[in-house]
Amino acid sequence: MAVIVAVPARLASSRLPRKLLADVGGRPLLQRVLEQCLQARRPAAVALCTDSDELAAAVASWGLAGRVPVLMTPADCASGSDRLAAALPALEALVPGCSWIVNVQGDQPFLDPHLIDSLAAAALASGPADPPVLTPIYPLAAERLHDPAVVKVVRSHGGRALLFSRNALPHVRDLPPEAWHRACPYWGHVGLYAYRLEVLRRWSSLPPSPLEQAEKLEQLRLLEADVAIACLETDADAFSVDTAAQLEEARRRCGPEGCP
Repeated sequence: MAVIVAVPARLASSRLPRKLLADVGGRPLLQRVLEQCLQARRPAAVALCTDSDELAAAVASWGLAGRVPVLMTPADCASGSDRLAAALPALEALVPGCSWIVNVQGDQPFLDPHLIDSLAAAALASGPADPPVLTPIYPLAAERLHDPAVVKVVRSHGGRALLFSRNALPHVRDLPPEAWHRACPYWGHVGLYAYRLEVLRRWSSLPPSPLEQAEKLEQLRLLEADVAIACLETDADAFSVDTAAQLEEARRRCGPEGCP
């Protein structure tokens, strides 16, 4: 069995166009993501899945052409998982015998390679009766609880995801929102997924998901289709660049002493 890291990348991002080529600490955002992925030890390969000839050329200009294969996909992919599903035949050909695909979003410049390894290890150790999708979650600090850019997750006692939302969940009826964190633990979601290949094979045939469309969270398509998602606890930073303010925050994090 083997694991491939696949990074779906779209240059024409709706919220922050061309962010993947934005400078963060002296290197483009996407370059930083790919270099973080290459530091992980468990994956058998790291691939970029994109519809952009410009991004494909950029990978070569960064000196990564021999280490990061670029798999071209249709331009009309609506989400990262759509893009990986379209690239699945090429991914399977890249590493014959691959059993899991780890989806790393292209806008996480400080992603810890150890988290990729932990997710890959958990995936490879799972059995046939275990959920076919794994994703990391982390304890959410009170000051981030009501930020809609931070995705929250509610999980079961057995560690499976019950729901993802941009809103704070659960809603604590008898306390003001600023005090909700006192009532129960809250969990944030790291935008990283390990998929059994069968999930990506089924992806395009899964029924349309009203929750997915409402929240713009692709993982909700799986939950509405009764595909179980297991949660992996971590303390890792879930920082991603979705807005101009987050891009400036990424640049501040790098500072004069370099990126973390």
